[in-house]
Formats: sequence, structure tokens, C-alpha cells
Amino acid sequence: MEYDYIIVGAGSAGCVLANRLSANPATKVLLLEAGPKDRNFWIHIPLGFGKNINNPGVNWCYQAEPEPFCRDQSYFLPRGRVLGGSSSINGMVYVRGQVEDYNHWAQLGNRGWSYDDVLPYFKRSEDNSRGENEVHGTGGPLSVSDLTETNAISDALIEAGGQIGIPRNDDINGIVQEGIGYHQATIRNGRRCSTAVAFLDPARSRQNLRIETGALVKRVTFEGKRATGVVYDIGGVEHQATAGREIVLCGGAFNSPQLLELSGVGQPDRLRDLGIAVNHELNGVGHDLQDHQVVRLRWRINANITFNEQVHGWRAVRSALKYMFNRNGVLSMPTLPIGGFVRTREELATPDIQLQVFPGTYESLEARQLMKEPGLTIGAVLLRPESRGWVHAKSSDPREAPGIFHNLLETETDRRALIEGMKITRRLVEAPAMDALRGLELTPGKHVETDEEFLDAARDLAQSNWHPTSTCRMGSDPLAVVDARLRVHGIEGLRVADASIMPTVVSGNTNAACIMIGEKASDLILEDNAEGQAAA
Repeated sequence: MEYDYIIVGAGSAGCVLANRLSANPATKVLLLEAGPKDRNFWIHIPLGFGKNINNPGVNWCYQAEPEPFCRDQSYFLPRGRVLGGSSSINGMVYVRGQVEDYNHWAQLGNRGWSYDDVLPYFKRSEDNSRGENEVHGTGGPLSVSDLTETNAISDALIEAGGQIGIPRNDDINGIVQEGIGYHQATIRNGRRCSTAVAFLDPARSRQNLRIETGALVKRVTFEGKRATGVVYDIGGVEHQATAGREIVLCGGAFNSPQLLELSGVGQPDRLRDLGIAVNHELNGVGHDLQDHQVVRLRWRINANITFNEQVHGWRAVRSALKYMFNRNGVLSMPTLPIGGFVRTREELATPDIQLQVFPGTYESLEARQLMKEPGLTIGAVLLRPESRGWVHAKSSDPREAPGIFHNLLETETDRRALIEGMKITRRLVEAPAMDALRGLELTPGKHVETDEEFLDAARDLAQSNWHPTSTCRMGSDPLAVVDARLRVHGIEGLRVADASIMPTVVSGNTNAACIMIGEKASDLILEDNAEGQAAA
């Protein structure tokens, strides 16, 4: 059980690392995943997203701590627990964020993470259906494709955007993010292209790559200040593996800080309270949780052109046949066919609100059962939240979920931006282009008119948008957990490579950025170990 590299977590970054690090047949790699293989039927059908969003067979199904600024509500937090991680259960929307996001990371002192630095890694992953240009790549493992079809409600909303001053943008992953338009998605020939499909499937047959599923990592082992291996459990049997070069944590913004704490890395007093021996003091572990906050507004639609009615009655049969024979139709669609990025104040340089357009309505967010009547849901998403939370182990038992606290709507800036985002969303749907389609506003309802009423509604409706980051934040300040090469401060042979290392959350869905982090991490690891071998 000796390897060169051990990767903990086969998610969006972990699968990328497993592929890139095992490309050299002389290098032995172990990939550990707590969940099962990605054989679940609904994983691979794009609109099957709703079937697994609360399925504990492939999902950690976490629950947040009560939120004091949102009526002490506790929110459901899905996270992938399967090969491919959250890329196997997410909405497949491909969004990189803004150029300025990455330039800001570099300005914070993280050399090598500016937009110009990371763009080659985005391009390296991509096999973009539009072809190669200055910002997109082809020939990579990850399919990034245009949607197979448009629909009337999406087209009407894009036209409505123009009527209220939101320009059409046919590539929100280009240099300019602002505007409204159709998304691209990580879909290949009508099927989900998770990182397990894109990066792991081509590498599974390599003799130097061992993939263990159902493997819950209990702790990292140390000799002094060097990480030497991991202890993990499969079916109640404890195993141990050693890493001659490095261990890379890819558990995501919830599980990576929890595993560090279970391994004795974190705040000493907190660890002692849990009965965990302190191996290394690192006070930033689990600190600074950032996440996009979302309020979803809903309407009835006066035409049979939404996802709702396409999965009920005789239309459901038609949808199934279209998918079965042609790999198109509603079952081949991502959750958000179109989206918008807007500024709530003219003086802002870049958008601070994302509009997530879902041409349907659910009975409830947790149940994910589509209503029978045509409907529309648009989420107003806070792109740059000031509110900060935390993630910490609640016990020394790795099977117990960590405590997760977002602190949603804590700051006045967040509250003001979300109010304006809700108002922009309503203006979009009330634009003339939507007159023939718009029905009753279901949530929050037309009785909500003043800023105070919008805020009151937001306290009931705001939730995490399931984009957690920054709990093992990259930087050089006292609360940073990793350096710009993703090495855990003060420890040799241990890195973190997932959403938890983001200094600030990117302005949009996080999956594309996590894949980029995996790509860049693989180069950093190979570079550093080549230098070490040369020095030896």
C-alpha cells in the first residue's frame, strides 16, 4: 500500500488530478472516494439532476446550522458522494466567473493565479463545441457544449433583458461576463460529462492508478511535520496507505477542512475539545466559508413551454422517446438553459448579481418534484457576498457530518444587493417581451413592493446556492491555510486542491473553477516533485 501520490476525494478536482498524475506509468497513484461508483442511472441523464439532489446513495445530504438572519432556518446542502463528486449531481452549467475574480486572487499575493495564468488551464480541459479561440480550447477531456435546442420562454427572457437594459451575451465565459444569454454545459451527446466521465474513464485501465470507492478517509498520518499517509475505512475494515511524495486533499469546502481537523491540523483548543491530538496549529482551517446566497422568485406561465409539463402525462412519454432515440429534448437539458449577470449599481465595474433561469417550478426545493402547471423560477444570486461563515468537525468521528454555518444576509451590503437583485428579476419578467407568457407571481408575490418587504421575503426565501468555497483559503496571512502552490502551511507533503482554496468565491457557478484548480494543481505538484528529484 505504498504510492507516490494519494488523492482524497474523486470530485471535480480529484478526478482531474488522478488523470494527470497517473499519466506517467512510473508514478503510482491512489484515488480514494467515500461514495460509490457512478453507476446510478439518473446521474448520466441531464435532467435527472432532480433525482439525486437529495439521494443519500450519492449525496452527503448535509444540513446547515440555523441562520440567525434568516429566521433561524437550517438549509439543505447537497454535496456529491460518488465518483465525480458534485460534478455528478450538479446542474452541468459551465461558468468560469469574471476575469477580475482571478486578477483579484493574484492582487492578494497569490502569484500565478491571475486570469492570464489560469486561462491556459481552462482551455486545456475543454473540448468546446464552438471550436478553439483566444478563450476556449478543443481536444481536452471535458465536453463543453451548446444546448441541443432553444425554447420560447428562454428566447422571450433574452429579449426582455434587452428591453430593460441587460444586453445579450452569447459567451458569458468570454472577457465580458455582463449580459444575458444561453449557457454552455458539461454535456456530451445528450449525457452528463462529469469529471469521472471526462477525466477518470480514460485513465481507469492504467495499471499505476488504483481507485478505491466506499473508502472513508479517517485521518492523515504524520511523522513530525511531514504527512506520510492516510488511514481509511472500507466496509468496516481499516486500511492504511503511505505516500512517498504527496497527499492531496480534494474533499471540497466541507470535507477538506473537516479531514484536516480530524488529522490534528487546526485550532488547538477546538481540537482538544474534540479529543483530537494536535499535530499542527493552523487557525484558519474551516474559517472564512463563502457561498453565493440566492433568493428564488417563481411565476406561473401561460403556455405549455416549460420543463414542468414536459415530464407529466403524455408529454412525459414524448420526452422519453425523444431522449431515447435522439438524445435531445427536455431530458438532455441542463438545469439553467440561460442566465444573466447584472450590476445592481451603475458605479460597479462588473456584475454583482447572477440571474439563474430555470424554465420550471418545483413543489419544494428539497423534494425536487416538478409541478404539473407551466412555471418559471429565476434565482437572484449574490455573486460577491461579504458574509462569512465556518465549517468545523463536530466530533472525532469521521462519519459525523461537520458543522456548517453560512451567516447568510449578515451584512447590510449583502442585504441591499439581494433586494436590488430581486427587483431586477421582477422587472425582467414584467418586460413587454414576457406579456403573452407571464402568469401569476407565486413567490414572493405582487404584494411585496417596498425594500422592507423584499428584505422580509428574502429572510424567508434566501438559501445557500450550493457553491461553498474558501475554508482552506490560499494566501500568506495568518488565517490562510495553503500557499500559492497549494501546500498546507507548515506541513510537508500535504496539499489541498478544491473549492476550499479559493481566496474569494468566483462570480458564478464553481464547478469550472474547481476543474481548473485540479489542472493547475497537477502542474504545481509535478513541477515541485521534478525539482525535488533533480535536487536529490
